[in-house]
Amino acid sequence: MGMASVADEASSADGEHPWEVLQVPIGIDADGTRTESDSIGDVEVRADRYWGAQTERSLHHFDVSDDRMPVEVYRAFGYLKKAAAIVNARAGLLPRWKADVIAQVCDEVIAGDLDDHFPGYVWQSGSGTQANMNVNEVISNRCIQLLGAQLGSKHPIHPNDDVNMSQSSNDTFVTAMHIAAYQMTTRLTLPALERLQSALADKSAQWMSVVKVGRTHLQDATPLTVGQEWSGYAAALADAIDFVEYATQGLLPLAMGGTAVGTGLNAPAGFDVEVAAVIAELTGDPFVSAPNKFAAQATLDRVVRAHAALKATAVTLFKIANDMRWLGSGPRAGLMEINFPANEPGSSIMPGKVNPSQAESMLMICIEVMASDVAVQLGGAEGNFELNVFRPLLINNYLHSALVLGNGSDRFREFMIEGAELNTAQIATDLGRSLMLVTALAPILGYDKATAIAHRATRDDLPLRDAALAEGVDPELFDRIVIPTDMTHPHG
Repeated sequence: MGMASVADEASSADGEHPWEVLQVPIGIDADGTRTESDSIGDVEVRADRYWGAQTERSLHHFDVSDDRMPVEVYRAFGYLKKAAAIVNARAGLLPRWKADVIAQVCDEVIAGDLDDHFPGYVWQSGSGTQANMNVNEVISNRCIQLLGAQLGSKHPIHPNDDVNMSQSSNDTFVTAMHIAAYQMTTRLTLPALERLQSALADKSAQWMSVVKVGRTHLQDATPLTVGQEWSGYAAALADAIDFVEYATQGLLPLAMGGTAVGTGLNAPAGFDVEVAAVIAELTGDPFVSAPNKFAAQATLDRVVRAHAALKATAVTLFKIANDMRWLGSGPRAGLMEINFPANEPGSSIMPGKVNPSQAESMLMICIEVMASDVAVQLGGAEGNFELNVFRPLLINNYLHSALVLGNGSDRFREFMIEGAELNTAQIATDLGRSLMLVTALAPILGYDKATAIAHRATRDDLPLRDAALAEGVDPELFDRIVIPTDMTHPHG
């Protein structure tokens, strides 16, 4: 919908003369304040901002902390407000010229060009009313500016009557939640997880033939290869990715069209299906209308389940990152099987110290996501009757989790995993001293005899072979049975 369609279809449908759309850059060159009004009365707002009375009231009443609503939510609102304007125009409820200029401003919202005009706090009305009205006011005033009218007049584009037509905060905010959460997860989080999984799989293939000591209970166990161990990391993360992909699909049904309580009051017939189709077209994502608007507005279960998948992925990444710092511990008094890149000095007092900081960063990210899941669960369980009123809490936590998991995975991959190198000398030394190689002898000598060999090697600090020979084991038998490489592939 470009400028030509606006001019061509402009009419006096609203009882006024046709409006010319001006070429006005974003921004208001004004100082001081201007007077805006809402249903309660007049409010003084910053003259250089597009928001109106309700936004200004929210900045006063919810000034709890500097926790701002994520900009991704407002950009998602841009899609749904544009879609609503298009569908309302099709239904003959909104003059086409109004729909066109609203759509033009929505494109600015989607592009992030109006981010500075969305100052709302997370801690607001649980329905997201202040965020929805912030968007309505900004779009209204920006349209008014483009049409050469008076800011704050609500004419000729009204924030409620025009921008919010056929909508309620109760169906728009949760729709914006789904759009924002789906887009961040599919565009940022999942690609980063997939890149990390691929890097782990590459290392697994590279090191598949390197035999090492296995460990269970933090104690020596039978051998495996480094590649086998890392294949476990790669497979675990692949499973987690599958779960995230599945759970994220649950965000595709949208509540738009349910309006206040799910009945669709004040929206035209078919509005829900049409607006979801337009949102899908605008975003390129397969959004659909939620089959039951009462569930879509009264619960946040789909967001809860999607975040649970992020939490489960954090559990997987925690295990991987924790193993990394153990495997690289040292350099003289630890396992030191793997050398990781030295990204930065590790101590302000100990010269030359280098720490596994990327693993520590990932561990903290995982803990943050796990903790956020508690808030998401509790918020999702709350709410009464036809509306869950913990929406800002959930979407703030969800988007933060998706953001840090995605970016954290990229940093972990780039600065730790891809540059990891094996300390083959240490791996070989540890393997040669491993006592659990005796496990291969147990089927032949019996468990008790094999135990005696292991205990003797420990007590006398002997290599396992020397201890076995001291216990009367034939050297040829030992050398034929205790072959570490064969033990990693016992079935050929």
